[in-house]
Amino acid sequence: MNNKVAVLGAGSWGNTLALVLASKFNVVMWEFDASLAQLLSTERENKRFLPGITFPDTLTVTNNLEEAIKDAFMVVFAVPSFAIRSTAKNTANFVTSNQILVTVTKGLEDKTFLRMSQILDEVIPEKKGIVALSGPTHAEEVSKKMPSTIVAGCPNLEIAEIVQRAFMTDYLRVYTNEDIAGVELGGAIKNIIAVIAGISDGMGMGDNTKAALMTRGMAELIRLGKKAGAKEKTFSGLTGMGDLIVTCCSKHSRNRYVGEELGKGRKLNDIINSMQMVAEGVKNCESIYHFAKELQVEMPLTNELYKILYQDGNIYDSLKNLFGRKEKYEHWE
Repeated sequence: MNNKVAVLGAGSWGNTLALVLASKFNVVMWEFDASLAQLLSTERENKRFLPGITFPDTLTVTNNLEEAIKDAFMVVFAVPSFAIRSTAKNTANFVTSNQILVTVTKGLEDKTFLRMSQILDEVIPEKKGIVALSGPTHAEEVSKKMPSTIVAGCPNLEIAEIVQRAFMTDYLRVYTNEDIAGVELGGAIKNIIAVIAGISDGMGMGDNTKAALMTRGMAELIRLGKKAGAKEKTFSGLTGMGDLIVTCCSKHSRNRYVGEELGKGRKLNDIINSMQMVAEGVKNCESIYHFAKELQVEMPLTNELYKILYQDGNIYDSLKNLFGRKEKYEHWE
């Protein structure tokens, strides 16, 4: 194994993971925007997303994909879900059979409903293996070296363990899991529940309401996850329940923020246009709504959020719809 890692994407999470890895390896971070790549190289700090954290000498920035990927033993994809396929296509000719691909992006592709690892597998023919890295980890805290945990998901545990050792530090503990589908689906679906939890906060609802929405949201996550081939026990771990808790409750959560602002009466486009970072839950909702329909999985919370986000639905009508449904046994399938 050589000492170079490529990180594709210089947003808050990509940059944070580049900093984590730079404590052990020589890291080349790729930024799509050439002028921004130059600015990051010159200032040695990401003032937009991680102000006050200086880049170490082992972290360099480039706008050249080939330069970033060449001779790296691991290539980390940290771009938004809508950009995964195009980024993968642009890198396919540079990736070799001895390189491990790691996706840290949460979501499903629109229309195909493919997970991020499935897109990488489809587009990039040569690679050693693919790992999904996911868990309850906000960049704002990991970048400040606050104790956090995350999971490396891969059917091949030997490859997962290589990634585990690479990312493990005295403040970031990494676990492994063979259920890559569960690891990725938990990270995608919980973003939807976070928007819903945020709506509850914005409306001024209480703890009872939020607890109910989170718990019933987890039930939806499990129903869809099982039907999509994931293992149920994965969702009781860090990439399911753990990620759900932090995303629904944290002040750092972009998805919860979108929901909170919706609950206060703001329009979705106004909220999105005012944000610097991507709230994956908004786009995820559309993909997962249609994915659930295709798999014939009933997801009442997701259905109501879809109406609010994409059909100009009324939040109070959705609340009535949810509480006015026919009586159910708690653990219905």
